[in-house]
Amino acid sequence: MISQISKVDFRVKFLKEIPLIQVPPRLSVLEAVAFKQNFKQLCQGSPLPNQIIIDFSQTTFMDSSGLGALVSNLKTAQQQGINLVLRQVQPQVMAVFSLTGLDGVFTIEQAHEPVTPTVNRRSEWKPPVTHPSVRSWVKRAIDVLGALVGLGITAILFIPIAVAIKLDSQGPIFFGQIRCGWMGRQFRIWKFRSMCTNAEALKSTVQNQVSGAIFKNDKDPRVTKLGRFLRRTSLDELPQFWNVLIGEMSLVGTRPPTPDEVESYEVPEWQRLDVKPGMTGEWQVSGRSQLRSFEDVIRLDLKYQQNWSLIYDIKLILKTIAVVFRKDSGAV
Repeated sequence: MISQISKVDFRVKFLKEIPLIQVPPRLSVLEAVAFKQNFKQLCQGSPLPNQIIIDFSQTTFMDSSGLGALVSNLKTAQQQGINLVLRQVQPQVMAVFSLTGLDGVFTIEQAHEPVTPTVNRRSEWKPPVTHPSVRSWVKRAIDVLGALVGLGITAILFIPIAVAIKLDSQGPIFFGQIRCGWMGRQFRIWKFRSMCTNAEALKSTVQNQVSGAIFKNDKDPRVTKLGRFLRRTSLDELPQFWNVLIGEMSLVGTRPPTPDEVESYEVPEWQRLDVKPGMTGEWQVSGRSQLRSFEDVIRLDLKYQQNWSLIYDIKLILKTIAVVFRKDSGAV
């Protein structure tokens, strides 16, 4: 039996009482929203199926929103005790799974046999072009050049900053934190340490002054005296030029979220992961210390994606240079 369950061309077949969902050729934001809704409805049926198969045989494009819907569906299935199986995954979609490490999370069948990706085969997969900035070699060249200059400045300032950090408080010079980059791929972002060493453990004791999936407190007690200066001048962010050089970040992009932020995303909000995160962006030059809701961050990130051009990037870089000297430019 075949039933139409969405206006976005989602179909469900029942193979010996096992639901099989046919995914359309493209799985971007509109299709992803319907995908999540339809899957949730299927998991609310009675009796609950023991297994659900998702057929990717026709799908050749998936962006961050599609990935977000699929991750959400996996969580729903796990909560209901349903085994989720992906079948006939095309190389373009498999490239997304490989990029994000999800190829080791999902149960994937190819020609009715489990797929065990190999190193040689992964090298043949090309990830999707989710935004023009992703494939711009000129933007990448600017990133590399800017990162080299930035790392040169970092090398000059390293000794005085490192000595000041050690004199101000006990702990390491650098602070590393896991963030989510393009398509949700996790990486470790680097900064000069501006907080006490047990800052993460104390986070639950600090009031969040903004709403939504971000955290901010203007007078965060975990920030050291020197840390306030480093944040006000953005000197704490200098080590991120290394993240830019190796391609995890860009000079200009969207704000890099933490994994717990991404955990709370709705499907449309995954769109902000369609571009590489940046050291600066709309959120930086539009009064980052004044942001008071996650909706503001989303609005600014989407504004960047819509208006992006190489000239626009350069303008944002020039604006950032002016912003870092303002007293109200505290970090988010």
